[in-house]
Amino acid sequence: QVQLVESGGGLVQAGGSLRLSCAASGRTFSSRVMGWFRQAPGKEREFVVAISRGGGNRYYADSVKGRFTISRDNAKNTVYLQMNSLKPEDTAVYYCAVHRSVVYSTDPKQYEYWGQGTQVTVSS
Repeated sequence: QVQLVESGGGLVQAGGSLRLSCAASGRTFSSRVMGWFRQAPGKEREFVVAISRGGGNRYYADSVKGRFTISRDNAKNTVYLQMNSLKPEDTAVYYCAVHRSVVYSTDPKQYEYWGQGTQVTVSS
């Protein structure tokens, strides 16, 4: 069993920055693709970004490309999401997730473990 705990969310003005962290327990962290998703009220869960096991490959949604950066520290079992130039449309609950295998995917059904989420609110 893997447990994920996100932190770092909050309220920020448009144009500001936040850094989210996701701390994982369990031994599968370094052997899996990790992803960040977000869900705004009344909308479906949306893929944001994924990172390969070693951190060398990253896959971004077009909506965040150039503004968000994902990274991971396997020694600390932690994945990070640096969010810059935030926009009001980035407002959502952000979730980190562990993929079922080593394959990158934007489909939330392919992710096996999920954190409880952290709220990000961007004011205009």
